[in-house]
Amino acid sequence: MNTATPASLKVALLQLNSGDDPYANLAATVPMIREAASAGAAFVLTPEVTNLLSPDRKRQAAVLKPEAEDPTLSALRAEASAAGIWLLIGSLALKGDDPEDERFVNRSFLIDPEGGIVARYDKLHMFDVTISETEQYRESSAYRPGSRAVLARAAGQPVGMTICYDLRFPYLYRDLAKAGARILTVPSAFSPTTGKAHWEALLRARAIETGCFVLAPAQCGTHPAPHSPDRLPRQSMAIRLRSIPGAMCWPMVEYRRG
Repeated sequence: MNTATPASLKVALLQLNSGDDPYANLAATVPMIREAASAGAAFVLTPEVTNLLSPDRKRQAAVLKPEAEDPTLSALRAEASAAGIWLLIGSLALKGDDPEDERFVNRSFLIDPEGGIVARYDKLHMFDVTISETEQYRESSAYRPGSRAVLARAAGQPVGMTICYDLRFPYLYRDLAKAGARILTVPSAFSPTTGKAHWEALLRARAIETGCFVLAPAQCGTHPAPHSPDRLPRQSMAIRLRSIPGAMCWPMVEYRRG
């Protein structure tokens, strides 16, 4: 496990209220990235399903694109390049490229300051749960799970990439930390029921267990998600945002040697 402390790194977590229109979601995301960059953030992170948050499978099939054609990916790569920042696109819902499996993919992207794709991570663990007789989720019915963990580097720091429901599987985070991760990313769109009960507790647990910085930008508002905290090792700092639909606000933390 890597016990070194990252050098000073200013980060920004964006809290979005994405809906079922990718272009409207993009229009809300871009100004927030520019605001974060202008405030000095070197590493900006967006939540899970930045481009589309909708339970309607027909709507998803109608508007989602393959990676090579996705307008959100191309636009956000251009924003990272223009601002000269590292950008974690928490995840994009995309049409898959497996001709034998028509399901979508939930894919996180790490973008460098030149707009290049440094790493891709497909969500490993699908949110297949029954919360009550009236609240059930079967993510695997529409989304294909990934097949591998991903460790990359951003702003000189080793970053372990995960998404939302992965948070419930501590072995993934332990393995990433043992492989050298110093930062763990958990972009999310938790349901309100499970989020209220478990999300922050699980983020704290993963930080304590690994000694890593845990960065978790989330969806907010009328969609199923709690707030966006960030977690430092030993929870030495925590900043929350109010859950306001469409709120253009984000926490920014400067990590210093300690």
